[in-house]
Amino acid sequence: MARMHSRKKGKSGSARPHRTESPEWVEFTGEEVEEMVVKLANEGKKPSDIGATMRDQNGVPSVKLTSKKRVTQILAENDLTTDYPEDLLNLITRAVTVDKHMKANPKDQSSKYGLQLIESKIRRLIKYYKAEKRIPADWKYNLKTAKLLVK
Repeated sequence: MARMHSRKKGKSGSARPHRTESPEWVEFTGEEVEEMVVKLANEGKKPSDIGATMRDQNGVPSVKLTSKKRVTQILAENDLTTDYPEDLLNLITRAVTVDKHMKANPKDQSSKYGLQLIESKIRRLIKYYKAEKRIPADWKYNLKTAKLLVK
């Protein structure tokens, strides 16, 4: 499938094997995995960091297969979720960084174009999360308020 913001067709990546249950070599039960996820969240890790830590350090290839719940579902059950989704905050952080760069380098036209692409991704995500009711329906993206959100 073609990429939206480049003129390339993209690269195919490796795919996880299709599984419906946790592999037999996983040492942990679903409850133990949920406890570890909650512990990592209390340490201040983001959901994507929790998944990577579970995979790399604890040998759990998929939290969802082992515990039958996604990491964000486990965090929501334990009231450990943030106000805004992680992917949206990452894009907003990138937009603030590029805007700071634009202030120092006003003639950098490629960064100006990159900022427009990032902001269009943010707007699409906001539309999706408003429909899913993950963010308030009256919330608007503005670069000035985004700077306050990131700090």
